[in-house]
Amino acid sequence: MDIHYIDLIIFVVYLVIMLGIGFYFMKRNKSKEDYYVGGRNMSAGHIGLSVVATDVGGGFSIGLGGLGFMMGLSGSWMLFTGLLGAWISAVFLIPKIYPIAKKHQFLTFPQSLAFHYNKKVALVAGIISLVGYIGFTSSQILAGAKLASATFPSVSILSAILIMGVIAIIYTAVGGIKAVIYTDTIQWIILMVGLICIGIPLGYAYIGGWEAISSTLPDSFMSLTNIKPVQFFNWIITIVPIWFVGMTLYQRIYACKDEATAKKAWRIAGLFEWPIMAFMGIALGLFARVGYEQGMFTDIGYAPGVPMDSELGLPLFLRSILPVGLMGLMLSAYFSAIMSTADSCLMAASGNFSTDILGFFKGKKKFDTIKNSQVITLIIGAIAVLLATHMQNVLELMLYSYAFMVSGLLVPVLGMLILKKPSPIAAMAAMISGGTTTLVLILTQVELPLELDANFFGIVVSSLAFTVFQFTSFKKATV
Repeated sequence: MDIHYIDLIIFVVYLVIMLGIGFYFMKRNKSKEDYYVGGRNMSAGHIGLSVVATDVGGGFSIGLGGLGFMMGLSGSWMLFTGLLGAWISAVFLIPKIYPIAKKHQFLTFPQSLAFHYNKKVALVAGIISLVGYIGFTSSQILAGAKLASATFPSVSILSAILIMGVIAIIYTAVGGIKAVIYTDTIQWIILMVGLICIGIPLGYAYIGGWEAISSTLPDSFMSLTNIKPVQFFNWIITIVPIWFVGMTLYQRIYACKDEATAKKAWRIAGLFEWPIMAFMGIALGLFARVGYEQGMFTDIGYAPGVPMDSELGLPLFLRSILPVGLMGLMLSAYFSAIMSTADSCLMAASGNFSTDILGFFKGKKKFDTIKNSQVITLIIGAIAVLLATHMQNVLELMLYSYAFMVSGLLVPVLGMLILKKPSPIAAMAAMISGGTTTLVLILTQVELPLELDANFFGIVVSSLAFTVFQFTSFKKATV
């Protein structure tokens, strides 16, 4: 269906506000430190909301809705791992890295590795992180474009990619991390209002309330135990490590005004992930499943019993129930969900290239200007949009990049947190062996034992490699 002019006006106003925030902070950024870590004086509330918007936002309308559609309330356990990751890193990671980062004015995650290992380890980590985050930016833009196109047929995928990409790149490039964090806060509010405060009550009433839910869906959908233990373990091994290796998260730790603020922000983020976002997102997907079983999507081509992508359930459901005006708010909410992740990933990739890669080869001072940082962000953003427009399988390829990053970087991070003198050679071996193992297992599509995720085996190999080289270097040092 075509977009009503009222919905279009609402959406355009939203985009203008996002751009306005970017240009507002452009004039207030005085240094590279302002640009990448917000002058290190951000509050716990803004940081916490930005963290959860980045972590949950991009996959909210896609992933959570799909889980609710497919398995019901048990899908909420996926974000419980987000709560675990946030609170564990608040206890073990932040107290270790924040004082050192504050003292040495770190801007990126690999700089922490450089401090505990050496600059070559940081360079490799920076390259891995850069590739991963360019991919994440591209995949978010492409996924959001597909979602918007499915919901609003009059908007082509290419148009959605260009609109979403250009807006996100401009406000991120000109405004830096402050623009990202403050737009994340606004985008989070829009997401909550659009998909939660409106979607849940209207959706609940539209399908017929509890009576319709209980009579339409099997009991397993209302159970918290409709999940295999191995599935929960795979979520843990995939999601918890993000909180230890994500460049987007390190930038926000560095942006906090003190250690206590960072810990508080992480506790806030954890609670918003689970139970708040987890159950609200799952509920909307569950409502969509009821609507599907009731025949709500028959005219769209998905009659009951017809195979359907579970992740399309939520957007089609909201498209079916929301009136004019609220549809525009929903479109804004979708773009908010995607852009709140895309902008953070773009900022991370820019920091990796500017500080960790160019800084290694060209020297720190040559590129320490805001203008250079803005140009780098624009170029990286353009590459991400180009990938999204020319590679329909970019989402799959970027998941490979993500797996490589997590499997390669987790063990070296744990090494710097636990050991007094971790070995740089051990870190290199762990990064290369762990990431390569995961990539090979994914690409070859080998059937893995016990239904375990490829990440598990990558992390195990990485751990073994680190242990062997750490022990060898320790023996050499004591001889």
